[in-house]
Amino acid sequence: MTPTPHRTNPRPQGTNAHPLRFGYGTNGLADLRLDDALALLADLGYDGVGLTLDHMHLDPLAPDIAARTRKVARRLDALGLGVTVETGARYVLDPRRKHGPSLLDPDPADRARRVDLLIRAVRIAADLGAHAVHCFSGVLPADPAHLADPAAPAHPAATADPAEDSAWKRLAETLIPVLDAATHAGVPLAVEPEPGHLLATLADFHHLRRILGDPPALGLTLDIGHCQCLEPLSPADCVRAAAPWLRHVQIEDMRRGHHEHLPFGDGEIDFPPVLEALAATGYQALTVVELPRHSHAGPHFAAQSLPFLHRAARAIPAGAEGSTP
Repeated sequence: MTPTPHRTNPRPQGTNAHPLRFGYGTNGLADLRLDDALALLADLGYDGVGLTLDHMHLDPLAPDIAARTRKVARRLDALGLGVTVETGARYVLDPRRKHGPSLLDPDPADRARRVDLLIRAVRIAADLGAHAVHCFSGVLPADPAHLADPAAPAHPAATADPAEDSAWKRLAETLIPVLDAATHAGVPLAVEPEPGHLLATLADFHHLRRILGDPPALGLTLDIGHCQCLEPLSPADCVRAAAPWLRHVQIEDMRRGHHEHLPFGDGEIDFPPVLEALAATGYQALTVVELPRHSHAGPHFAAQSLPFLHRAARAIPAGAEGSTP
């Protein structure tokens, strides 16, 4: 399966000349039909969309998913929108457990359901011409003691917690078939460090990367708000540090120590340096606004977010784009 070329949306005259391409996540437009959401984003001037696979939009478990995907691909082409596929839907697999089951669940059958979803997402992404498939690790089970193997030999990269070490091993092993599918499809898997999850930080991403032997299909989703929330580096420095592995970027405002996705201007992030750093890496895939708890006013926040990002990007000094960090 060969992915179709990335789509680009011509940038209107008079806007910033930076190489960044902005999208908006459908998890922040959950009250709109997918076709209406795509039309809205195209009308507003977005370059693309972060498409969360979910029951209200492109349901990955629908029996006619192949036909639905073809229809969405044609619509994206007609609107000139690029796309990345996101898999963070809250209840797409389990109506009672948020983000359940995860890649860390104790039940192998439950883990297999998450793996099946991610492999479906890879296939959908390839058919859409998406630049990446996003995923995250999930949280440790409420009682992770069952993960520990007291007979297991110590590992040089092991943490002080045997249960956590076993969780990392489980995560890596569970991702192998997904990475195989991503390699075959030519679509990178972009793992997101998520506050509260096993894989929560950039350091955690590198830990997973080393366990897996640094496979080419494994990339990184960098959420700029998460950098502000808990990383020791500034968001701009996080971008520079993550540059070799960047495959997808999410963006919103946030405050230090509080994992709450905020509209631009409501948090603490200084965005021009972040976008300057991102432009300097040569990153050309989508930078997607993620406001999943603002769907009640999704069209309003979509309309407000793009001008904010364009203003911030216009502050990028000449020559910053396309340079190396």
